[in-house]
Amino acid sequence: MKKYFLLLSLLYYGVNLSAQDIIFSQFYAAPLQLNPAFTGNTYTPHFALNYRNQWPSFSNAYVTYSAAYDQFFEVANCGVGLNIVSDNLGNGIYKVNSVSGFFGYRLKVNSSWKLKIGLEAGFTQRQLNWDKLTFGDQIDRLTGFIDDLGNVNQSAENRPSQSNKNYLDISTGFLAYNKNFYVGLSIKHLNTPNYHFLNVNNTTYTGLPLRWTVHSGSEMVLREGTRHRFPISLSPSLIYAQQSSFRQVNVGAHLDFGLIYTGAWFRHTFGNADAAILLLGVKKDWIKIGYSYDITVSKLASYNTGGSHELSLILNFDEPEETNYNDCFNIFR
Repeated sequence: MKKYFLLLSLLYYGVNLSAQDIIFSQFYAAPLQLNPAFTGNTYTPHFALNYRNQWPSFSNAYVTYSAAYDQFFEVANCGVGLNIVSDNLGNGIYKVNSVSGFFGYRLKVNSSWKLKIGLEAGFTQRQLNWDKLTFGDQIDRLTGFIDDLGNVNQSAENRPSQSNKNYLDISTGFLAYNKNFYVGLSIKHLNTPNYHFLNVNNTTYTGLPLRWTVHSGSEMVLREGTRHRFPISLSPSLIYAQQSSFRQVNVGAHLDFGLIYTGAWFRHTFGNADAAILLLGVKKDWIKIGYSYDITVSKLASYNTGGSHELSLILNFDEPEETNYNDCFNIFR
């Protein structure tokens, strides 16, 4: 029962108040989610599949699926992309599904620096399963949510007139980069769409809050690859995201050993330390598979959350010997 009430609290604060966006721990494997300016990082089709299960001990509190495609067209100096995301909260109590189109354009600043500008336009549907909700006035101090005959106690809460909410969502982003370093800014929900099911507090409601994300990173080659030995590179990164009053920072590094890559990050939400993130993956030719685990270090650790699991599958059909990007985005490919 204690875990049940905790799950309801998490859903309330995570959905109703700020509706925070998903930010994958393996952000490099879902670059379109991080910044639309990452659209078109490869000259051939680039596909990314992502799965995240956060706090599975709480009846699979947050389960997220994502499928993305993007590609750069050199003749037009631009990239296009498509991203489908499905978010399932509380075993179907609350669902968010979206389809977004992306466009990115590249500008050459000088011989070293380039600038990329990205745009995202998406259609989002939010669904609330009212019949799966339970409320405080349904609780009997002896029998819980059911009566002596096994029937579910009724609530006096009023059912909303609609259980689906559809809206258009617009976002943008910028990237400045050279061969060794990048810095980016993305702004999600520029049109602050209305995502509420209940028409209350209309005088103070301002729509879905903007999500500001500032991120940077670099790529340092520790050892050049040859025919007889694999290359080694280190990619430190920093991400700061803010949406309404919610803030978080991720800091860590990705280490590439040729066929194997690993990484470690730490996520802090300013109010408390959140999680330590460990990554292990393999790659061969055009396929890359990664698994990461978030170790809960906040106060929630005492509830045995089950941590958070992420899987990623990247398909990149570029021919390494035929491409010379001269940038630091190998981690995102």
